[in-house]
Amino acid sequence: MSKQQSGGGSLKSLFAAIVIPVAIIVGFLIWKFVMGNPARFQDGNPELNPLPGEILGNMYKGGFIVPILIGMFITVVTFAIERFITIGKSKGTGSIEGFVTKIRTLMSSGDVAGAKAECAKQRGSIANVVNAGIFMYQQMEADKNLDKERKLMAIQKELEEATTLELPMLSKNLVIISTIASIATLMGLLGTVIGMIRAFAALSTAGAPDAVALSTGISEALNNTALGIGTSAIAIIMYNYFTSRIDSITYGIDEAGYSIVQTFAARYQHA
Repeated sequence: MSKQQSGGGSLKSLFAAIVIPVAIIVGFLIWKFVMGNPARFQDGNPELNPLPGEILGNMYKGGFIVPILIGMFITVVTFAIERFITIGKSKGTGSIEGFVTKIRTLMSSGDVAGAKAECAKQRGSIANVVNAGIFMYQQMEADKNLDKERKLMAIQKELEEATTLELPMLSKNLVIISTIASIATLMGLLGTVIGMIRAFAALSTAGAPDAVALSTGISEALNNTALGIGTSAIAIIMYNYFTSRIDSITYGIDEAGYSIVQTFAARYQHA
């Protein structure tokens, strides 16, 4: 199992390393050829002002920070989809609460085979951990050399090791989403500040103040802030959602593991 998880982890690391630069490249292409389409600008020239009502053309004028922000947005969406799939598989086929309840009932009644069959039906991270605990449970029942405390410690250790193998795969790539949540707004503000500097610099060289040019420059600059805040908001929502899902799975693992240990302790006590 560990080799399989190691291979899966390597593929996911490669996926993460590829997604970010590809997203930035796609963001640049969108900025250059979609937002910067000459048809969106006066006289078909992207160097001039965008046509009235051209939102994408206006965003294009936000400068080189815009494609970076688009790349961040694409990265967040990509990893959100990837986490949806991974965490969905880790959860298993049924509800976590229902699975834990069934495991608790089956183990309390001594139906170890039924509990293993339930794990095979549920699948996912929680089922893998519970299955490992049940396997050690059976081994300890057959072992006549160890005392009760050592057997309980062996079962607990097996559950902890199985949990340690499963949980890192659930939280993988969340650090990227949380990082983008932190820096997207700052990148948007940076783009806005650069745009404002350029707008005021253009006014200072033009001589007489031009209110229209100033308002256009400010509008273009603020597009960076809007895009940065929007990307950051989506990243924060996704991060909190996935963290909540992982906490739910972790709680289910702890509950099922506790049931296995307590059942063994009770059966040993009555033996």
